[in-house]
Amino acid sequence: MSSTQLYHQIVQTKTTALCVSFRRPETTTHSNLHFPPSKTLKYKSLALNTNKGSKWATRLSLVEQSLPKSTVDVERLVGFLYEDLPHLFDDQGIDRTAYDERVKFRDPITKHDTISGYLFNISLLKILFRPDFMLHWVKQTGPYEITTRWTMVMKFILLPWKPELVFTGTSIMGINPETGKFCSHIDFWDSIKENNYFSVEGLWDVFKQLRIYKTPDLETPKYQILKRTANYEVRKYSQFIVVEGRGDKLSGSSGFNDVTGYIFGKNSREEKIPMTTPVFTEAYDSDKSNVSIQVVLPLEKDISSLPDPNQETVSLRKVEGGFAAVLRFSGRPTEDVVREKEKALRSSLIKDSLKPKIGCLLARYNDPGRTWSFVLRNEVLIWLEDFTLD
Repeated sequence: MSSTQLYHQIVQTKTTALCVSFRRPETTTHSNLHFPPSKTLKYKSLALNTNKGSKWATRLSLVEQSLPKSTVDVERLVGFLYEDLPHLFDDQGIDRTAYDERVKFRDPITKHDTISGYLFNISLLKILFRPDFMLHWVKQTGPYEITTRWTMVMKFILLPWKPELVFTGTSIMGINPETGKFCSHIDFWDSIKENNYFSVEGLWDVFKQLRIYKTPDLETPKYQILKRTANYEVRKYSQFIVVEGRGDKLSGSSGFNDVTGYIFGKNSREEKIPMTTPVFTEAYDSDKSNVSIQVVLPLEKDISSLPDPNQETVSLRKVEGGFAAVLRFSGRPTEDVVREKEKALRSSLIKDSLKPKIGCLLARYNDPGRTWSFVLRNEVLIWLEDFTLD
């Protein structure tokens, strides 16, 4: 919402409910939302630094004078959202009494102007996508404004391959100072630049995620998706255990028979261990010359109770987990392709002021001999020094 629109919305006498929000996220970073340098608005003092001229200051002065005295407990509403939003897509649902009847909802491809339309949109998503919603944080960001950060993972069940769609972003919740209820909910996706309704870029972002990737129905390391941009995901991995051996290159299979031999019974107890996915190859140096090949062991296993490997070239190791940036791609993961993907990912991370560690991993989820190349799921992962969703 521009400042001009804000002014007219606040002073318009025909509006029955007053909805105030002083900030508009023009640009985003990996950590927060902020104004561009040329337009900085401090909501407490309404101080203005702009190149638009004195008319802006006059309008904002009128906005300041038109604000009603309010006893809205914004801190209580922050706590309420922490409790209420996790029920967005479950059987309990959100508390509709916390919203004005005329509530403005917008995301890049959807809009509604009533609480009934807002709840209908939620119900439709539940039917078509089976959403999994994760709330990261809730903060007050204005006198009558609360911002939330979230991740939503959805499976489109109408398509036979049930593609997984991932959206991360922020929502700006406007509060009506007269009623103390929410009067607006505006979503901003991390994966696109044009977030205004209707966004062709947003529609294309949805369409791209409908493509086919074949992921075997096997156990994988546990992770949470914290942020999805146009070029990569940031995941937080829980710890897991691998059996690993010596590899030759990122795209190679040298050592694969040794590590799979361990789970097929070539160990000190001749114990067979269930197969998991993916198979990792990890390069520990910048020139990709020091490589290991790894198979992830089932999550319920404890490293102290696992049988010992029979071969000296095979070992067990606990991976502590942490933050990883991930780039997904299909097709045959040749060495040139993998190195190109790693280079592109590292470049994107540095551009976004993140701190990638040396080395990388290639994750291969499928048996290449039994899977068409265009549906292969491959990923390049780079561990990050740290990551914060501020």
